[in-house]
Amino acid sequence: MSRTPALLVRGADLAGGGAGDVLVVDGTIRAVGTDAAADAPAGVQRLDADGLVLLPGLVDLHTHLREPGREDAETIETGSQAAAVGGFTAVLAMANTTPVTDSAEVAETVLDLGRRAGYVDVHPVGAVTKGLAGQELAELGLMARSRARVRVFSDDGRCVDDARLMRRALEYVKGFGGVVSQHAQDPRLADGTACCHEGELSGRLGLPGWPAVAEETVVARDVMLARHTGSRVHVAHVSTAGSVEVLRWAKAQGIAVTAEVTPHHLMLTEDELAGYDPTFKVNPPLRPAEDTRALREALADGTIDAVATDHAPHVRQDKEHAFADAAFGMLGLETALPVVSTVMVAEGLMTWADVARTMSATPARIAGLTDQGRGLTTGAPANLTLVDPTRSHTVDRALSRSLSRNNPWHGRRLTGAVHLTMLRGQVTAREGLVWGATS
Repeated sequence: MSRTPALLVRGADLAGGGAGDVLVVDGTIRAVGTDAAADAPAGVQRLDADGLVLLPGLVDLHTHLREPGREDAETIETGSQAAAVGGFTAVLAMANTTPVTDSAEVAETVLDLGRRAGYVDVHPVGAVTKGLAGQELAELGLMARSRARVRVFSDDGRCVDDARLMRRALEYVKGFGGVVSQHAQDPRLADGTACCHEGELSGRLGLPGWPAVAEETVVARDVMLARHTGSRVHVAHVSTAGSVEVLRWAKAQGIAVTAEVTPHHLMLTEDELAGYDPTFKVNPPLRPAEDTRALREALADGTIDAVATDHAPHVRQDKEHAFADAAFGMLGLETALPVVSTVMVAEGLMTWADVARTMSATPARIAGLTDQGRGLTTGAPANLTLVDPTRSHTVDRALSRSLSRNNPWHGRRLTGAVHLTMLRGQVTAREGLVWGATS
């Protein structure tokens, strides 16, 4: 993929702050505003962006790329392509691979595969415990000191339910500015058989329930551990109104806690499960409408800090089972921004400046990515996402860049579409198409 030597983006709405121009030269933002055109070198490419919104490149705190080990469901290259089409310039790859990313060697392998693909910056997330077994801390320090410079650690897919072990992890990562991202699910309240929200619907469907309190008690415990250790904890895929209440209290106390919400928990409810379609089986489960409303409000008011996709590709044979036996997870990278545009921006709950904050600047800050999420400022790397805010489109899973097709948005009409993605001055995707070496 070749870098565009110089590009002048004309007349875009600059992250919701009004129309202006942005000049990109040699992978860096050279000028912003009225001076951009005057500073443009001879032969600069011009892109008319009237009516479009320019955002700093999106950053995903929570992506499952499956490689190494499950390249039949996704590879780092195909997942990176899906991310670029979705407007992302950086993703954090979760540790539940085979082998688990619990050592410096595996972390560096993921880093190198991401660099080789070149569509987005791929940052490995390190496991908190060896083999995700919840018994012994993984090589946190070695991963942090490796070429991958791991700063986010998670056993995602499993909860670090041992309070003493969680305390030790928080104390350890504090020394190098790391953060533990918790999959909040008390296994004694929601075990491996639980597959949907516990309530009237689960009883009617005859499915094992996953009660909200299984998430909320872990969130409450972990914010207290964060206060005790003076370390940072991040709550992955918040899904309940009760968790929002705990987070709001913790932040009022000055506790160093951050949290993310997925696009599917912002839009979809447990009602999707009435037809037993395993596409909608996800962990944590889809919740009732009152939880969805609470999550939207919490994202809007800053109680929840970021949107993260929890992109979880699966091959057909892992999903096409009876609901209780199917794998958890759904795709999300290519549709995250349109979903947020539809349920948050179009409904007046957020502005495009808020989208830039929750999908770029704050995720980059949480992950410690100094060259991502820096905004549309002179001297910043040209990691950019250009969005058509009014374009409506119907999602077609057959068009996904992912290898998998477990797409909950198939056939659904969304408003807002990524027009172009640029990584350090290099166009990686445009209007749903990946730009490669032959482009």
